[in-house]
Amino acid sequence: MAEAAKRNMIERIGGWFRSIPEFIVQVKAEARKIVWPTRKETTTTAIMVVIMTLTLGLFFFGVDNFFNAIVHWLLKLTGQG
Repeated sequence: MAEAAKRNMIERIGGWFRSIPEFIVQVKAEARKIVWPTRKETTTTAIMVVIMTLTLGLFFFGVDNFFNAIVHWLLKLTGQG
């Protein structure tokens, strides 16, 4: 029984090594299908990311200040602020 398990393990490892060249061929085939964005597309996308980041940053800054004001107002009501 131990011999059969050992043989099975060797066959699995050997099969794994045989599949490496096939994997590399498939990776090369997929890499040929990649369509890279143009410089204009990359620039436009980067600008949109910066604009959205600033917009969301300002929005959450405002929301944070709003809730901060509410908490301070509630603390003043309870006499702890």
